[in-house]
Amino acid sequence: MRRAHSMPFGAECLGDGTVRFRLWASAAKSVRLVLIAPEHKLEMPEAGDGWFEISTSEAEAGTQYRFEIDGKDQVPDPASRYQPLGVHGPSEVIDPKTFAWTDQSWRGRPWNEAVIYELHVGTFSPEGTFAGVESKLDYLSDLGITAIEIMPVSSFPGDRNWGYDGVLPYAPAAPYGRPEDLKHLINAAHEKNMMVLLDVVYNHFGPEGNYLTLYAPQFFTERHKTPWGEAINFDGVGSRAVRDYFIHNALYWLEEYHLDGLRLDAVHAIVDDSQPDILIELAGVVRNAFPPDRQIHLVLENFDNAAHYLSGPSDPEKYDAQWNDDIHHALHVLITQEDDGYYADYAGDPAWHLGRCLAEGFSYQGDFSHYHNAPRGERSSGLPPFCFVSFMQNHDQIGNRAFGERIGQIANAEAVKLAMTCLLLAPSPPLLFMGQEFGANTPFLFFCDFGPDLASKVTQGRRSEFAKFVAFSSDEDQARIPDPNSPNTFISSKLNWNSLQSSEHTDWLQFYTGLLTCRRDKILPLSGDIRTGGARFNLLDKMAISVFWPLRQGGGLTLRANFSDHEVNFADEAKGRLLYSCGTSKLKDNRLAALSALWSVQE
Repeated sequence: MRRAHSMPFGAECLGDGTVRFRLWASAAKSVRLVLIAPEHKLEMPEAGDGWFEISTSEAEAGTQYRFEIDGKDQVPDPASRYQPLGVHGPSEVIDPKTFAWTDQSWRGRPWNEAVIYELHVGTFSPEGTFAGVESKLDYLSDLGITAIEIMPVSSFPGDRNWGYDGVLPYAPAAPYGRPEDLKHLINAAHEKNMMVLLDVVYNHFGPEGNYLTLYAPQFFTERHKTPWGEAINFDGVGSRAVRDYFIHNALYWLEEYHLDGLRLDAVHAIVDDSQPDILIELAGVVRNAFPPDRQIHLVLENFDNAAHYLSGPSDPEKYDAQWNDDIHHALHVLITQEDDGYYADYAGDPAWHLGRCLAEGFSYQGDFSHYHNAPRGERSSGLPPFCFVSFMQNHDQIGNRAFGERIGQIANAEAVKLAMTCLLLAPSPPLLFMGQEFGANTPFLFFCDFGPDLASKVTQGRRSEFAKFVAFSSDEDQARIPDPNSPNTFISSKLNWNSLQSSEHTDWLQFYTGLLTCRRDKILPLSGDIRTGGARFNLLDKMAISVFWPLRQGGGLTLRANFSDHEVNFADEAKGRLLYSCGTSKLKDNRLAALSALWSVQE
């Protein structure tokens, strides 16, 4: 089985033995194709509307090349499929049809089966490569993972990065391996009945290695702003080419790499006043591009809690789900009592916020956020629970702490187990962050590898971010924050797999595996029968909740959870059959001990 996505730009190997090169350079007077080793330049004729194009038999798969703009600047292909020497080096012609897939019968898995494992390729395995991830697939399958979510792999400056500073979104980062190595990983995952999702960044380009402004300034606009500077032009003059660039990127990953879905990073930072906006158009194109039996999942990160982007019963062709920060924040406050920053919006009544998230999706559904001094969110109670990805940890919630501490280092073990009992057995798709399942004590720090001028600014900027906190008010305290550009910051963020030789870590692994087994055997068979919009919750105490999800055939799924340090009673209602318990509580006693939970079903 051979797969390739046909694009209106970049380098395409044609059936007649030639390679077609096409570039949108709306501000360029002339463009030359520069073939490397030995260097040879070919004039690229204009093709209208800012496009330059040439087909030549002088290039083939493996040929390295650049584009020369107006006789001076040589730049990589913005649609490069591979950058063997990094973002400042030449691009390489890739013929995707040389890779032989063996997963032709794979159609994916339904979204309600998703148990997601987020990982960073460079720090997940000792090798820090796609092959290193592949070597752990059996381990992840045994754990109960059904979907791997890979942090962005688009080419970034240097040898190490979270991935959100990518500048060439079609080119897998060379430090992780070649394109065929990523394809081999995906193919192997499918053979083990595991989905693979990819995190993509469509809201900005990184600060180093983006050459688009030299020849296509219309790619950006000054009419809108983002936290990272100029916004991408999705709604102004020239925006059709820009929109196509990102829409084809989504199609490219899903078709050429046979991925099962994409997670779109921070879409609240995408500003688009056109109709339909880029998110709606992209989802529509993707939904219509593949056969109906192909399971493809689109997930958003969206601070705005914009429920209208999500797939409800009457409109199934939008986005499958959104990362639910609300449930993380509520759980975090419950088990750590931290109330700095955005946690302040949950500190007054965290159990209520948790209950609303479990029953209705978002906690902020148009409610006023005191932290942001504005209303936030849209009504989500009419959406199915599968629209909300729940997590206790992810790359942001660990890495955005000054020292990258994991939850086990800032909350006691019994409280963490209670939180995960609530989260992993709830109907919404859960997400684990790499190492969470064995109680990893290695940090996940913010790291990068910029050039000297930018590196010092990033280091200072990282430290100044924390200056408003009392613990980092002095220059000496800020200097303790790890330098993002230091190789040691990256190395210390690598998972320590040797820790699994310790009973402390194997006990955690057994706990998570047991919970996910219960989810698969007892919760999943009920999930498809949950009646959308009917869930409800109530407080049993200031720190205790009861949540009920009704089933279409009658009865329902119930969670009772007590996050307090004292016993709490609950009403003598139809208790049903016990599915799982955490702590010392028993369903028949009408009581919840401190730090305990009960899951039951009435049928």
